[in-house]
Amino acid sequence: MRKTLIKARKKGIIKTRKSNKKEGLYNMESRDKIKKFLAYDGKVAITVAETTQIVEKAREIHDLTPTTTAALGRLLTAVTLMGVDLKNTDDSISAQIKGDGPIGTMIAVTDKTPKVRAYIQNPHVELPLNDKGKIDVGGAVGKAGYLNIIKDIGLKEPYIGIVPLTSGEIAEDFARYFVESEQKKSAISLGVLVNKDGVEKAGGYLISLMPDVTDEIVTKLEENIQKVPSISKILLENKKLEEIATIITGDSKIKEIEENTSLVYECNCSFEKFEKGLISLGKSELQDLIEHEENIETVCHFCNKKYIFDKKKIQEIIDKM
Repeated sequence: MRKTLIKARKKGIIKTRKSNKKEGLYNMESRDKIKKFLAYDGKVAITVAETTQIVEKAREIHDLTPTTTAALGRLLTAVTLMGVDLKNTDDSISAQIKGDGPIGTMIAVTDKTPKVRAYIQNPHVELPLNDKGKIDVGGAVGKAGYLNIIKDIGLKEPYIGIVPLTSGEIAEDFARYFVESEQKKSAISLGVLVNKDGVEKAGGYLISLMPDVTDEIVTKLEENIQKVPSISKILLENKKLEEIATIITGDSKIKEIEENTSLVYECNCSFEKFEKGLISLGKSELQDLIEHEENIETVCHFCNKKYIFDKKKIQEIIDKM
């Protein structure tokens, strides 16, 4: 019986957790926005997002510390920025970071809508501030490990890109991914500000250079990025996304190419999906479970929602196999 439960937990079907975590926060409306613009006559694209509320929902759902809030919040923001280019309703992007730090594995997923969700293996990690007086995300994530991006965009097989971690600070790791896996000249900045009450501000931007961009534009862009405040400080000023894009690029004539899109933290788990997961255990192991347990409790990694399967339901599943 013990071996059966261990195997179920490894498959992510049965998950134990502390009972003091908040539940049911898996379908929340958000006022967060994301928008894409073109600058310098179409030679530079910039996507800007405010993700304060979806990061706060992730903090509440997973009972995060300030350190893990900053880490998972940056990952959520990065995936959200990438998702703006998805074309079809069923398309999705998943990002997994697995480092040698105490956080372990983190996963964030977005779709076209965009609806986002995230998971973190060890949510209660808390580290002292680093030598710059900032939250030590790199120490929590670790520098040895990988960033794995999966794009499911309707092809026969999903696109998979894997790169080693650069620093564990998330933004630098994504920058490496864009260069090595997508051969894109890009710049990405991510920020999560945490106070005693939760997430004060979160967001980021992603810049992509078009093939016909000139050296002069690149130089001007680089110089401007160096002199402007961090994305976190800009977000604190409560500026519109258009204003942020102008500040970052230094171009007062930016053009909107994607309308304001609302972001929401919403999980797509369902009873049916967990039923399929139980089927994957096999008939003999399911039979073993109902002989020793009254009910099987399954918990979604992304939203902590419970799904209870009683003996009658498990027997129905077995009879169909």
